[in-house]
Amino acid sequence: MPPSPAYRPDPQFQALGPEFADPVQAEAFPRTTLRYRNDRAAASVGLDTLSDDEWIAHFGRFEPLPDNLDPPLAQRYHGHQFRVYNPELGDGRGFLFAQMREAGTGRLLDLGTKGSGRTPWSRSGDGRLTLKGGVREVLATAMLEALGVPTSRSFSLVETGEALVRGDEPSPTRSSVLVRLSHSHIRFGTFQRHAFFERPDRVGALVDHVIANYYPALEGSDDRPVALLREVTARMARLTARWMAAGFVHGVLNTDNMSLTGESFDYGPYRFLPKSNPAFTAAYFDQQGLYAFGRQPEAVFWNLQQLGGCLTYVAGDEALIEVLNGFGPSYRRELVAAMLERLGLAPRGEDEDATLVQSAFKALAESDDDLRWEPFFFDWFCRSDDRALSGLRAEVYRGEGFEEFRRLLQPYAAKGAGRLEHPYFAGAEPEELLYDEIEAIWAPIADADDWSAFEAKLGRLEAARLAWDLPAQGT
Repeated sequence: MPPSPAYRPDPQFQALGPEFADPVQAEAFPRTTLRYRNDRAAASVGLDTLSDDEWIAHFGRFEPLPDNLDPPLAQRYHGHQFRVYNPELGDGRGFLFAQMREAGTGRLLDLGTKGSGRTPWSRSGDGRLTLKGGVREVLATAMLEALGVPTSRSFSLVETGEALVRGDEPSPTRSSVLVRLSHSHIRFGTFQRHAFFERPDRVGALVDHVIANYYPALEGSDDRPVALLREVTARMARLTARWMAAGFVHGVLNTDNMSLTGESFDYGPYRFLPKSNPAFTAAYFDQQGLYAFGRQPEAVFWNLQQLGGCLTYVAGDEALIEVLNGFGPSYRRELVAAMLERLGLAPRGEDEDATLVQSAFKALAESDDDLRWEPFFFDWFCRSDDRALSGLRAEVYRGEGFEEFRRLLQPYAAKGAGRLEHPYFAGAEPEELLYDEIEAIWAPIADADDWSAFEAKLGRLEAARLAWDLPAQGT
């Protein structure tokens, strides 16, 4: 079947011109076996009516969607990787495949690939994605969406029939191509490339493009670059706060992994916290802990400073600095809001809320040997005090480490207490996504092509998303 009437193609990026992307073609893979399709995401862009054969044709062989990009575009960008500038970057194993409008909101959304083959920016890489890497990203986005984090959505995963050699997993290993649905794939590093070449005209063109397509409310602003940085800074504060409330460690917070729409994407060596630990890292190669859990706000702010530096080509320094100085206060407000949302509490006042959240972090830190991160939010959600104080972790919660939190919690009211009626909250344990579970999900796939654990996990994460019913992630 063709796309539904909700499909509204609108390929805008190509209008920027040849200095921003290169036309490319996907590899011709020896096999295309559909392993995952996100019909809920597909319905939002009118593609849920595709048959599996049509789906594979578009997202395994990359036959163009109607009235959309043809050929796909590998975007050009630079970036700081672990704060070392790299001018050799760009879409090295992916491309922008299509752009369309979201049903209901009219937002411009991208379909981008990961593992679709070599491009002019592949350097020494093979342009491929391991199947395990694809599975990990599908799981990451499902968990993050359930926890209310603004994230790209894994749209499709197709196994491609090649044997890949990798240094960080047993090889040869199976290959795949992932398609993600994102609000935008324009990165901080996209601006950095044109600032590097000292092209204020191209920096200005990017500002105009981003405002027109993602921040139309800024069209009439007197100082458009400053207004854009203000909006991006606010969205990045919100994203970072939600990572922290979710106990999520991205792992690779380079400037080429920062989106102009404040949406999290590109999950390589991510981790979710087992227990409260500011020094916890996700990437084995992050030996200095630059992107450790507790340093993520610092990393995001540093990246925003690099974006601000690019905008000095088209705006005044003082106004940009003033905007950047707002990140800290904005992040602190967003963190309090995110923690209250995760706890299912109605806010009471700025000072009271900040004090409660501070006490929650303190209690988590003092109980790190006895309490995992995710169960804390599950146990106390919507003032479920009786369950918390009589359940599996009652001894921890009744202890001295939680005395202040229990006291400060007393005047708070639940927000949306009806959510507790969902069967998800009848269980003793929440859904988590820790390293050992991901390995356990992958093992039967690798050993026996058994996808049942993967599919069951996705089903449970969808139940968790419906149960938490956290504010919509759309920006």
